[in-house]
Amino acid sequence: MTNDEKPEDERFRTANGTDAEQAAPAEPQADPVTEALAVVTAERDELKDRVLRTLAEMENLRRRTERETADARSYAVTNFARDLLNVADNIRRAIESVPEAERAEAGGAFKGLIDGIELTERDLLKTLERHGVKVIEPEGQRFDPNRHQAMFEVPNPEVPAGTVVQVVQTGYVIGDRVLRPALVGVAKGGPKAPPAAPSPGAA
Repeated sequence: MTNDEKPEDERFRTANGTDAEQAAPAEPQADPVTEALAVVTAERDELKDRVLRTLAEMENLRRRTERETADARSYAVTNFARDLLNVADNIRRAIESVPEAERAEAGGAFKGLIDGIELTERDLLKTLERHGVKVIEPEGQRFDPNRHQAMFEVPNPEVPAGTVVQVVQTGYVIGDRVLRPALVGVAKGGPKAPPAAPSPGAA
């Protein structure tokens, strides 16, 4: 069969280049509106993330500032209070320098002097307490290295080992901080101390 004799449909396909290879559909063109929307959406998400991060940082800063301000109010008198502890110690020494029996029998001016010193001590401790300074009262409690400083051990089979049995120097706290640890004597030789109770909020 000659070219002139080719079937008509074959000649038509050849002339118009409509073979399967040439008839593949063209790639669709990207929609500029869709592309622009994707860019805007990405920018919006990035800005939203930045805003959320900034808000979180501002909230953390606010909380930290409030905490530091509260601490500053609570502990502003720390150094002054620490200096006053020496005054409290001296007043206590003055009282204890007079035997208790003599204090009980004292009369006249001497009794007035003793009463005045004791009143001064009470007023000083009340003033310190108004500013958040409190006395540590460890006698009979289990030794706590965070609040007590052991100076010596006392053989005592009657109380659990590690119990504070004597206070050499009064300790003080201000808020939840130790201003000065109590100097104490600790029992030894007694029964084993029970395990410490867990702190509030401990897991």
